[in-house]
Amino acid sequence: MDEVKAGQLVLVATPLGNLGDLSRRALELFAVADVIYCEDTRHSRTLFSAHDIPLRGRLHSLHQHNEAAQCAQIVAHVRGGELVVLISDAGTPGISDPGSRVVAAIIEAGLVVTTAPGPSAVVAALTISGLSTDRFVMEGFLARKTSDRTKSYEQWSREERTIVFYESPQRLKGVVHELAELFPTRRVAIAREMTKLHEEVIRGTLMDVAAALDQRDVIGEIVVVLEGVTFTPEVDDDVVRAALVEQFDAGATTRDAVDYVAEMLVVARREVYEHALELRRGEPL
Repeated sequence: MDEVKAGQLVLVATPLGNLGDLSRRALELFAVADVIYCEDTRHSRTLFSAHDIPLRGRLHSLHQHNEAAQCAQIVAHVRGGELVVLISDAGTPGISDPGSRVVAAIIEAGLVVTTAPGPSAVVAALTISGLSTDRFVMEGFLARKTSDRTKSYEQWSREERTIVFYESPQRLKGVVHELAELFPTRRVAIAREMTKLHEEVIRGTLMDVAAALDQRDVIGEIVVVLEGVTFTPEVDDDVVRAALVEQFDAGATTRDAVDYVAEMLVVARREVYEHALELRRGEPL
């Protein structure tokens, strides 16, 4: 490896599971770093021990609860000419893991930040999903509140890019069933335990995958890759009007009903609004 410059922050990607995926450059950076920040010191000690890397008190914790407080200290290390390495428990730091605040602080301080790229759960799942990789969007972890997830689903009804998000084993079935009710024929790939002994990818339509999940338990680290909109089907006027009536019966205002139906059926809002006005005047379906 070329001589490493002092006074910089290096984000280093670590294996998702298979320790053999750690790059030679990552190993060399670990050997010469003045300070190493990690998400969980216990987890990271296992990685360093497996590769016979002495720590000599260089390992410090940086997680979602203390990242903001640690920024000033890391800036001070780098400004003082030290080589600081930042890792997460697995994959690339800053991708739904701590790191982005530190990077922003280093940049704001006018200091140097670079990367030793490598494993990323997002890219790994996307590339083995069998779905389009030309354009994609990363959604992180979905919201816990149903109302907040519903807002995401409404956006996805128009999203043409492939959608990637993380989910916990405990919530996976519920989320997949919610999606299957809205987009039953969209394809999905659920990648779990990537690069590990029990790696598995469950592929199919949302409707089929939801049924398959009902028959089994899914454990481990999970990434979901969802197909985007591939075409906009013609929506019959009767379908639009029936959807509006359903919203009106549920107590929705004209504005809310129009917004919801236009979003879910991918129909021009102006067109939906005209139907709504006719219905409000009492015209038959």
